[in-house]
Formats: sequence, structure tokens, C-alpha cells
Amino acid sequence: MSVPVAPGRWPVLGHTPALLRRRFGFTEGLHTYGDVVRVHLGTLPMYFVTTPELTHRVLVTDSASFGKGAMFDKFRPFVGDGLVNSGGAFHLRQRRLVQPAFHHERIARYTGKMETAVARLSGSWRPGERREINEDMQALAVTIVGEALFGTEFGRTAIEEARRSIPVVIRHGMVRALSPAFVGPLLVRGNRQFDRAVRRMRAVVGTVIADWRATGVDRGDLLSMLLAARDSDGEPMTDQQVYDEVVTLLSAGIETSALALAWLFHEISRHADVERRVHEEIDQVLSGRPVTADDVPKLTYLQQVINETLRMYPIWILMRRTLRPVRLGGVGLPAGTEVTISPHALHHDPHTFRDPHRFDPDRWAPERVKDIPRGAFIPFGAGNRMCVGNAFAMTEMAVTVATIASRWRLAPVPDRPLRVKYTSTAYPARLSMTVVPR
Repeated sequence: MSVPVAPGRWPVLGHTPALLRRRFGFTEGLHTYGDVVRVHLGTLPMYFVTTPELTHRVLVTDSASFGKGAMFDKFRPFVGDGLVNSGGAFHLRQRRLVQPAFHHERIARYTGKMETAVARLSGSWRPGERREINEDMQALAVTIVGEALFGTEFGRTAIEEARRSIPVVIRHGMVRALSPAFVGPLLVRGNRQFDRAVRRMRAVVGTVIADWRATGVDRGDLLSMLLAARDSDGEPMTDQQVYDEVVTLLSAGIETSALALAWLFHEISRHADVERRVHEEIDQVLSGRPVTADDVPKLTYLQQVINETLRMYPIWILMRRTLRPVRLGGVGLPAGTEVTISPHALHHDPHTFRDPHRFDPDRWAPERVKDIPRGAFIPFGAGNRMCVGNAFAMTEMAVTVATIASRWRLAPVPDRPLRVKYTSTAYPARLSMTVVPR
């Protein structure tokens, strides 16, 4: 079966100019050409799967036939072989070592720290003050993930360095990932910023690990759990393996939550009925007291708002590589083939989500959510490589909105229009909002 090729291919550069120039618009339109569409990253052919059914096969039912793809190769110099990059038996071993840190009872213990961090931030606001909410949410996410990972005082330097370096690595890393190999050396400024950020994080996190090894004290944080964990043979992680997992958790945890929270407040402020329903539910469930872990499942409409935000603003693309010959949508692919999935395109496919660019939390009402097919909604991935911290992130978002919205409204600033940058996802480069007491 012949595979349709996406239009807009350049000699040598392939579809890279179109990908970097049009980004979401390019990948959103691929489903019109077929279930599997060939796109060239320079001279490297990639096969985009465009349906929920094929996505579910790649990520879940046939996941053993796929390893991590070219994009992850480009990020490996920074995050190493953490859960995001590793595969096979090693990935399974690492996941089993990391998973206990995100069990339900552990997340319940983190909830109090989350609420304290949010209350500290929102308590510093003043009525009528203008805030850059994207920057506030970035700082908040670094604080929450950093304190859960390192503890409050012990890892202060690492938390501050993560705030400085993680965004640099993720944004420049995506450009590296989508650029042909011969273009990489030409990205001089971005490469220098990327490399400096990598060196700084290695030095700071390495120091924190060495300090823990010297004392061996369990501080009740994620790092203590990682360093104390033992596999089925009684073997611990090496310092390098711990570093890889720490930077993976920082990279994934900070960006996902910070961006989702910024977009959450943006969308709530734009839709008066959504804002009213969120406030009414929070008032009813909390009755004026701080949010707890037991409250989070009761905030059902807020969970719908969170899911709709994650649908609207997911990561752009994921890449996999076939480990053996496979067939997808009638197309035979040999081992070593790059297969690409766009969560953003899937989340905006009108076949699954009617009027996909409209913000509609009621899509996630119980009577409607059952009609969404498997593979259509993958904000945290799926299968045995689903983000290990997804429950942590969902709790963090609920606690943040509940804590802030119980006291404040965030209103758009009319003379400061939203600016958006598109890299690995949609970044609100400037999200100015006015703090209004409720």
C-alpha cells in the first residue's frame, strides 16, 4: 500500500521548514491525507499516525514493538536514560523503582505542601495588581515539584537552578529535535544556551545527590525515596541513574503543570459561565477552609475544566521507533522506522471532538466522556510509558485553582493582549491578568 506524502516538502530540508513555521497547523491537517502519512525531517522519513485507533496500538496494545524515537535521542544528552528516554527491561526496572514515590498516599502527603506554596504566592498579591500569570505559574510549579523532590531547604539551590535552566533546555531542545543533523551546529546561540543550562543542572543536582549520600537521612522527599529504592535483586540506582530520573521529573513536572495552570486561568477568565461554576463548586466543597487531598475528588466540575485545558493545550508531538517490522493502517513498516504521534492534532480532530477549538468542559461530563475513543486523549501519554507523575500533576492543578479561586478572580488586562509562542507546545509568552478579590 502506498503511503501519502504530506505536501510542502523541500529538497534536502524535507518538511522541516513547514514543521517549524506552521507547527500545529501542519500536523492538524495531516489526517485529511490518510491514517498514516509520510513526513520528511530533512532526509529522514517519519510516519505520522493520525487516528485514535492507531495511536492506541502504538502506545498500548503493540507498545512492545516500539522504542523511543529520534526526538528522544536529541534530548538524551540532558535527561539521560530517565523514564522519558529509556526503554525495554531497564525502563521497567526504573519505573518500578520510581512508582512508589507517586502512590496515592504519597500524593496525599504532598497536597499540604502544594496548598501552602499556592497560598504563599496568592497571599502576596494585592487587589488590583497586575500579574504575569505565566511567570507566576512557572515559579509555582518549580517550587511545588522542587520541594516535593528535594525538600524545602535542602534543595533550595537546585530548585532555583531548575527555575532558570529547565525552560531553556525544553524550548531549545525541541528546535534541536526537529532540525536535521547538519543544521544543529548552525544553531549557535540556542546551542550555547542549551549546553550551559545542561552543565548548570548537572553540577547542582550532582551536589545535592552527593550531600544526601554523605548523610543518608530520609527527609521524606522524592529524592530520598529514589536514593533508598532497591530493585528485585536488592540493587540501588547509581548516582547517574538518580540524576537522570531527577532531571526527568523536573523537566516533565514543571513544564506540564506550569503551562496547564496558565492556560487554565486564561480560559476560566474568558468564560463567565465556567468561572461561575468553578467558584460555586469550590465554595460548596471547601466552605472557606484550605483544600485537602480528600477534597480533590469532590471537585468534579473543576476536573472537567482541567481535562478540557489539557485537551486544548497538549504537547505537540511524540516519536517512537519500530523495533521489529509492523503494519499500521495497512502500511508495512520495517524495523528502525520513525513513527510520530501528535497529541495536539488528535485532541483537535473534529471527528472526535466536535468544534475542537471551542473550550467546552462539558465534553468531560460522564454522559459524554464515554463516547471518546481510546487513543484520542493522551495528555500524559498512554500505556506502560504514561507519565508516572500524572496523578501528581492533576492534584497540583486542582489544588492550585481551588486555593486561588477561593479568594481571587483573575481578569484579563484589556490593553495587554496575550502573546503566544509555539515550540514543543503553546507557550503564553505574556499572560497579564488583574487580581480581583472575590
